Amino acid sequence: MTLARFPRDFSFGFSMSSFQFEMGGPGTIDNGSDWWHWVRDPNIVASGLVSGDLPEDGPGYWRLYRGDHGLARSLGLDAARLCVEWSRIFPRPTTGVGVRVERDEQGSVVGVEVGERALKELDHLANGEAVRHYRSILGDWKERGGLLVLNLNHFTLPNWIHDPLRLKREGLGRAPAGWLDKRTVVEFAKYAAYVAWKLGDLVDLWSTMNEPNALYTAAYINVKSGFPPGIPGIDLALSAAKNMAEAHARAYDAVKEATGKPVGIVYVATRFEPVGGGHEEAARLAEEAFNYAFLDSIVRGDSILVHDRRDLEGKLDWLGVNYYTRAVVEKDPKGLGFKIVKGYGPACTPGSPSRDGRPCSDIGWEVYPEGIYWVLKSYHERYGLDMLVTENGVADSRDWLRPSFIVSHVYQVYRALVDGARIRGYLHWSLIDNYEWAHGFSMRFGLAHVDYASKKRFLRPSALVYRLIATEKSVPEEISHLASPPRIGR
Repeated sequence: MTLARFPRDFSFGFSMSSFQFEMGGPGTIDNGSDWWHWVRDPNIVASGLVSGDLPEDGPGYWRLYRGDHGLARSLGLDAARLCVEWSRIFPRPTTGVGVRVERDEQGSVVGVEVGERALKELDHLANGEAVRHYRSILGDWKERGGLLVLNLNHFTLPNWIHDPLRLKREGLGRAPAGWLDKRTVVEFAKYAAYVAWKLGDLVDLWSTMNEPNALYTAAYINVKSGFPPGIPGIDLALSAAKNMAEAHARAYDAVKEATGKPVGIVYVATRFEPVGGGHEEAARLAEEAFNYAFLDSIVRGDSILVHDRRDLEGKLDWLGVNYYTRAVVEKDPKGLGFKIVKGYGPACTPGSPSRDGRPCSDIGWEVYPEGIYWVLKSYHERYGLDMLVTENGVADSRDWLRPSFIVSHVYQVYRALVDGARIRGYLHWSLIDNYEWAHGFSMRFGLAHVDYASKKRFLRPSALVYRLIATEKSVPEEISHLASPPRIGR
């Protein structure tokens, strides 16, 4: 008996970014981003913040995209979330291009108008070869009949707008500060308007940015994560969050005006659970801060981040949900009022059981599929928007966990769908192995193994499990035994 049967128009696909996948081999290099400079700095490498692996040794999707798209279609995948790289398109500053900027009394950017003259000026500044190549990449996927979700920003920024090494050396106010600077809001709106103008005919769904909550948390709170600039300060995280909310809204306006197509955001969510009785308030605080604050800002125009911002209200047509694990928290009288308990969620020993007897991935994240049901249900009840699961995957070089990881999470997505959540698809992270930020190439998330020396792709057994789900739009009986949350020694 089939365990779960999805609607025929439910999409199964994969997600990719630019920086993590594009480079590898001749003609693929983009040396204009903050991350490019960050991961090769001798002091940052020596500190242990980053691996020392370099993105130019990566899988080479920039020139091998046709083969990867063919591989995806051979697995029955009919949707892709792809990405364009800001620093590839604009390796030179766009600050000199004049646009109309409206600000309120507090200096917040409440409107950016990028007119035809500005778009033509941007076209002169843009790397035309890169824009044409992106048309080839996106067009190839569309010609294969796949749904195309295009994301405008996945963590990286052009070095001309964010120079994290200078920030660490010289201090704030003395170097391009990225999301700490209001000017980035305006430049992001220009970039979004330009990409929509040049590539909008190819795109089905737009996403402005990926995981803003993960970025401002990693860059300014959990600074040992290896994310630039690694300067600690809750006030800095809040400033970046507010600027990113404004940037999303102004990009939403620009893309919506240019294309009329649905514009969303990709957001990482976590199931927060109290470690025991008396810690329920800590879980509520964590949930409010991480899962809801940013989204409330761009849906309701009011949150713990912003107050009465009508210019931010209603700037979301759909929500992309990334989910990897839960977090168990306890109360903490200092800081944010909660802290993560070790041995659960993202705070486990790689490859060892969690304190709950659940398997943990190579990166040390506990496998907890029930959490994806909870976050999808909670977002449905709070916002009532269409949703896509835009990332869900596991670092598992031996492919021991991935088959059950996929089936158990897809089954929980099905449960949320049956219970009323408006979920339109599930996109796995990822199709092939990739450069995993500060971890470099050590974390293997791909349905296909990548030999980085030859750039050859080799399917893992889990890819065949996912193919069965994608082609049948169901969890058939022969793999239904993998749907239960995995436990060790039980």
